[in-house]
Parts: sequence; structure tokens; C-alpha cells
Amino acid sequence: MRKDWIVLGFIIISLLLGIFVIYRGSLLTNARSRQVIAFIRNPGSKESLVIPAGSRCGDAPFTMPTRGMIGYIWDDSFRIGHRHSGIDIFAGTEGGVTPIYSVYDDYLSRLPDWKSSVIIRIPPDPLNPGQQIWTYYTHMANPSGDTFIVDNFPPGTTDVFVPAGTLLGYQGNYSGTPGNPTGVHLHFSIVKDDGNGNFLSELAIENTLDPSAYFGMSLNAHDNPGDIPTCP
Repeated sequence: MRKDWIVLGFIIISLLLGIFVIYRGSLLTNARSRQVIAFIRNPGSKESLVIPAGSRCGDAPFTMPTRGMIGYIWDDSFRIGHRHSGIDIFAGTEGGVTPIYSVYDDYLSRLPDWKSSVIIRIPPDPLNPGQQIWTYYTHMANPSGDTFIVDNFPPGTTDVFVPAGTLLGYQGNYSGTPGNPTGVHLHFSIVKDDGNGNFLSELAIENTLDPSAYFGMSLNAHDNPGDIPTCP
């Protein structure tokens, strides 16, 4: 009987700890959310947090893909069970206005049914040369799915070389569901290769990499619980 009570107590404590971790993560994401909302309402109020497109933090390999404030980061959580797989950069402008650029010399593809996304293959990972990675850019369309990706990269584009700084498109607010828009921003993530030259699903955080070292900023929610990241 005593053993049963010990096991039950352990289960209860584990559940309480899990609830606390989820609640704490939600609070910290809400701290960032308040700043994102304030920025969208009045972009000039957070000008010190805006990072220019093409800028680089120190000797980090990647440049900033677009101008804006990094509102959400890798492993933020917006709801129970959710883990954000990349970073969200908000310009505070209308859709189709703020340009987006490639962050590194690489090879671009756009699947035939992609309205707002491109993915770019980087054969030698600049931080781990023995592996290949992919960079994913999305929300480049309006709420109806009309694309903001430049004409150079139509649906079906495959493995086209693009130097760092190549114009890819413009920030938009297409969510994947017509008529249900997100806020205008760029979602950017670093996606793992499957070992056979293909990218894994970006939707699972396990298939993505912490972008902090690639940008030279604190972009991991575990290391940066509530602040808006900027170049150190």
C-alpha cells in the first residue's frame, strides 16, 4: 500500500511540474507577444529593436533575411503542445512591402503547390561542414494566397543557385488557409536534411536546428525566455 502511495505521489508531482513548465512557457511567450502587438500597432515605438535586412551579427554565417523585429524565436510555445520551429520577423508594414533576401549562398526550390514558401539547400552547413541543411522562408503571400514571391522563382523551381542577398519576395500574412491570415511577417527556420538529400518536415521542431549560432543572437526560448533578441 505504501508503495502505491509513493507511486501516486510521484505521478502527481510530475503532472504539477509539467503544468508549471507549460504555464511558465506561456507566460514568457506572452511577454514577447505584448511587445509584438505594441510594435504592430506602432512600429516606431520599438525602433531600437528593429534589425536591418542584410546585417550580420559579428562573424555569424547568416545575414538578417528581412528588416524587422524578431518577435518569436525557436521553441517558443503559443499553446499547449506547440513548439515554434523557427523565428518570426515583423516589419510593421502592410503585406507585399518589406523585401526578403536569402541569408547565404545556396540552392532554391519551390514546390509546385507552394504559394508563400521557398526552401533553400545549403550543401555544406557553415557550422558543421559534414552535413547539409535547408533554410525555409514562408508567409510570402496575401490572405487569399496571392503570392509575394518574385517571378524569378515560379512554382516548380528546383535547385536554382541564389547568392546571399538575393531578393526572394516580400513579407505577407498567408496562413495556409485562405481568409484566415496571420500577422504580416516572415517565418524563417533551419531544416535538417534526411541524409538522402531531401528536407524533413519543418512543422516538427525535432526536424529543425536552433538558429542562434547561425545569426549570432540568442534565438532559443530556453536561453532567452522573454526578451526580444538583438545583436549583442
